[in-house]
Amino acid sequence: MTEPFTLDVREELRTGGEPLPRILKAVGGLAVGQSLRLLVPFEPMPLYALLGRKGFDHEELRRGEGEWEVLFSPRSSQSAPASSAASSTKDPARHSTIADWPKPSAILDNRGLEPPEPMIRILDALEHLAPGQVLEALNERDPVFLYPELQARGAAIHTEKVGEGVRLLIRHAE
Repeated sequence: MTEPFTLDVREELRTGGEPLPRILKAVGGLAVGQSLRLLVPFEPMPLYALLGRKGFDHEELRRGEGEWEVLFSPRSSQSAPASSAASSTKDPARHSTIADWPKPSAILDNRGLEPPEPMIRILDALEHLAPGQVLEALNERDPVFLYPELQARGAAIHTEKVGEGVRLLIRHAE
């Protein structure tokens, strides 16, 4: 049996970082049947749903105040995870202006949330949209770590500064 891959993101989260790209990269780099042992300062509940859709079950253990260990293990009956790889081959820039986009199908207000919560919520909501649908998200910060994840999924992105934050329009790959 392969040893779990351990990823400690406690310090990164405590200093305001967004470790979700590292977490997703670690998940993508796991060997067949390998688990991910994640060390975090809080229970990462939104991550349960996100990785659950990727075929992972979880077991959480609170080790103390601000100390959590979560083991994400691939389901034994897991078949190849569903992905939007086929849809991401189409060019999302085909609709060059947002004026051509449909109205948002979902709206997220991520203001007041600490990283990586806004990124996790956006990726989770995007997975529930049909190809071509648009997600609107309001964030306090520019989600710089989110952009490569959206690009990898073939999503088109429009951002604009609004007040003290950022408004994102994200069109699911067609």
